[in-house]
This record gives sequence, structure tokens and C-alpha cells, in this order.
Amino acid sequence: MKKNVNACLVCGAPLVYLPEEKPMECAGCGRTFSANAMCENGHFICDDCHRAPALVVIRQRCLQAKDTDPIALAEKLMQEPTVHMHGPEHHVLAGAALLTAYHNVTGKPGLAANLEKMVQRGKQVPGGTCGFFGCCGAAVSAGIFGAIVLESTPLSEETWGKANLLTSQCLANEAKVGGPRCCKRNVYLSILTAVRFLRQEMGVQLPIPSRTVCRFSHKCRECLESRCPFYEKK
Repeated sequence: MKKNVNACLVCGAPLVYLPEEKPMECAGCGRTFSANAMCENGHFICDDCHRAPALVVIRQRCLQAKDTDPIALAEKLMQEPTVHMHGPEHHVLAGAALLTAYHNVTGKPGLAANLEKMVQRGKQVPGGTCGFFGCCGAAVSAGIFGAIVLESTPLSEETWGKANLLTSQCLANEAKVGGPRCCKRNVYLSILTAVRFLRQEMGVQLPIPSRTVCRFSHKCRECLESRCPFYEKK
């Protein structure tokens, strides 16, 4: 596959989002899916093929990491060659960075098992949910993190409410900035929201930089520039 930060992984052409799903054959694995997105030349890559190499790296890097700052860790992960500018790998990445920092700060055991939960749950969030479902995958990823550390289930009471509150706060903060989508921006927003939530609701303090500056704006065709809270003019 062709590495392209902003478009088709096969030929590099811009992506096209369709108003209705239709059957498409993945250029990577050959399986057929009902999907909304392809490139201008008709190539389609399924979510599994898009994110699989990145998820291996995310899991490995997090298990080795000593970081306590989830923003710093997320930036390292997003700079990995297998992590594209946009894509469903971010639906695991945000929560994985938070989980790793949380375990490193608290000293609690179980990071490997919790990362596996993060990967398995995050993989269930399709690409494009921000636009098609009205629910950004990075925000859901932070919510999954919250559900894991709170040990929430569908039958939980207080923790059920807190996990959903975290997701809702992430979505609200993303909505205030507006679209079009940017996976990097929404990872930053979700992590920063989750850090505040941890401090206020659980008394856990994760260190973060005094100011977060995006390192990826030059790669994003739809960058909001001055409208983005993390944009720094070069």
C-alpha cells in the first residue's frame, strides 16, 4: 500500500465520502464491505487493513512506555509511520495513551490486560463515526478508557454515569471547535478533557504540557488553522 498522510493508501488520491453506503471490495484484503468512503479512483481500504499495523505498534509502545504525560505519549504514537493522519487507529490510540499514563502514575497493575480491552473495544468503533454517527471515535476512546478504569458495566450505577459523562464532555469540547474532522485535534481534545475528568472525579493527576501545540497541521488538508486551539502558525 502507498503511504499517504491525507488520502488513499493505494494511489494517494483524495477521499470521497458518499451519502449512502454501498458494497465495496477492499483493495487490501479483498473482502467486501458496505461502506461510505473511497478515493476518487475508486479504491477502498477497510478499517481492519487501515488500522491493523498501527494497533500492533500502539500496543507495543504503550507496554514499553514510562510516560506519565498522555499528550506526550499520544504525540509519540501519532508520529509512528503506521499511524495515518486520519483513521480508526485513533479510536484506540487516545484511550491507550490515557491508560498507559494512568497506570504509570498510579502504579496499579494490569496495564497489559487493560490495553487488550482497549484494543478490542476500540476496534468496534468504525471509521467516520464523527460525521456519520455524530459521535467522534476519539471521544469514544476516552470513554472506553473511563469505563475500563472505573470497571463500569451496563449494570453499573455510579460508574456507568461517570463513563458516559466523560464521553459526553469530550464530544461537547470537540463540537465547540467544529468540523471538518481532524483525528489529531480530537485526540488532543479528548485526552485533555479526560485529564480534567480524572482530577475532578477520581482525584488522579496526570501531568500535561502548559500548552499543547499540534505537530501535524502541515499534513492536514482540512486544517482549521487559527480556528484550532492547537494550531501554531509556522
